[in-house]
Amino acid sequence: MKVLLVEDNMELAGSINNFLEKEGYLCEVSYTSNEAHDKLVSFQYDCVLLDITLPDGNGLELLQFIHLEKIDCCVLIISARNSLDDKITGLEGGADDYLTKPFHLTELHARLRAIYRRKKLQGNNIITFNEITLNTDTLEAVVNDVRLDVTPKEFDLLLYFLVNKNRVLSRQSIAAHLWGDYTDNLANFDFVYQHVKNLRKKIHAAEGGDYINTVYGLGYKFNTAMS
Repeated sequence: MKVLLVEDNMELAGSINNFLEKEGYLCEVSYTSNEAHDKLVSFQYDCVLLDITLPDGNGLELLQFIHLEKIDCCVLIISARNSLDDKITGLEGGADDYLTKPFHLTELHARLRAIYRRKKLQGNNIITFNEITLNTDTLEAVVNDVRLDVTPKEFDLLLYFLVNKNRVLSRQSIAAHLWGDYTDNLANFDFVYQHVKNLRKKIHAAEGGDYINTVYGLGYKFNTAMS
């Protein structure tokens, strides 16, 4: 999961960032509302961890921006403001959950996973398409009852394709989703081609369908019409 953390407390932001990265998340950090706004305009995220009180504005204004611009991401508010009114305002404003500081990082992790399953995976941790099955808890990929020997990046790539079936995904968007926004300035994305090639080879070895199509000049598409 690719997460944007919007938190002005550097110590807390560092703790959350380190924890999420150890759990396998790709985490970007913004310390101000303006920084977060620029990232939301430029990049895609699966989930935004959003503090309400920021040095240059109110996090609820960012929440409204996400809602008005129809940005496709989950939002988990993390705030020291514990009043019922604040929670109602945040949830009615479009947030998927509200977590009051201080909190245990393990609870944050559980809330993130629950939101992602509910919003992106229809509430499931098992994702199935024809002969392909992914378990997002164990990071196992199975094709025709054969467990694939995939790397964590290859698992994330296959999950990204399944969540975005029949959509053309550019090499740049794939790179940013799996490796972070710093890839935006790279001269080429040949490493994406290599990962896609390896993944297709492993699916083919398990006699799975060749669903991942190259869209020349653009990127790749997981084509369900191939089934």
